[in-house]
Amino acid sequence: MKLLRYGPKGQEKPAMLDAEGQVRDLSAHVPDIAGEVLSDASLARIAALDPATLPVVTPDRIGPCVGQVGKFICIGLNYSDHAAEAGMDVPPEPVIFAKATSAICGPDDDIEIPRGSQATDWEVELGVVIGRHAKYISEAQAMSHVAGYCVINDISERDFQNKRAGQWTKGKSADTFGPIGPWLVTRDEIPDPQALAMYLDLNGTRMQDGTTATMVYPVAHLVAYLSQFMSLHPGDIISTGTPPGVGMGKKPGPVYLRPGDRMELGVAGLGLQRQRCVQG
Repeated sequence: MKLLRYGPKGQEKPAMLDAEGQVRDLSAHVPDIAGEVLSDASLARIAALDPATLPVVTPDRIGPCVGQVGKFICIGLNYSDHAAEAGMDVPPEPVIFAKATSAICGPDDDIEIPRGSQATDWEVELGVVIGRHAKYISEAQAMSHVAGYCVINDISERDFQNKRAGQWTKGKSADTFGPIGPWLVTRDEIPDPQALAMYLDLNGTRMQDGTTATMVYPVAHLVAYLSQFMSLHPGDIISTGTPPGVGMGKKPGPVYLRPGDRMELGVAGLGLQRQRCVQG
């Protein structure tokens, strides 16, 4: 099942995608794609609806596929080949950092290059959406706490991240640095999250071409690991790391985003994002 949110920023409505690719409004059945709506029981009730009975809508805008996100947690250096291009060692445990929830935007919204930025970069990633509270869970339990998956572009300002002292968060959290969606694809449709092709094109040129099979720490491990340090709540999002091909690692290079650039990115089975860069 593919769930989405559509409409103007801050006024998004819940919807689902039917078998023909039409957007069907869910407003009569759920208040949002958020919180307890992401539980197994609630998702089962939505799945039991006959899409033909739901109103067809033609959205002007697709919003972030999850609303009211409590935590936006990212994993750094989770692909060994990306760590190598960044000149860093594969970490002995997952590297965790936060992205401000104010960075979240729709999958096709414009990306704002921050004022003073010279090093805004791209990162296609697999997003994991939590559906059930998780605290001190085992790896064997982890997947039952996942509602589904989505595409994320972990936009990063490398100078802010690496040269301005302190934690990575300041280079990861500018407005529009967290496009998610277009769909939240429920976990039953993705039997193996470690077998998904992923790519990112910049101005029509392939920059990233990878697979989740090369993650250092797979999804189940990440969910269980994070739950040892913090409670995970329905609607929390984990961005699981990026394969090689980011602008920071390009040779000759680096290559960074500029106003007018266009990106297209996707993860197999999870849909596509298309973004234009503008000056913030």
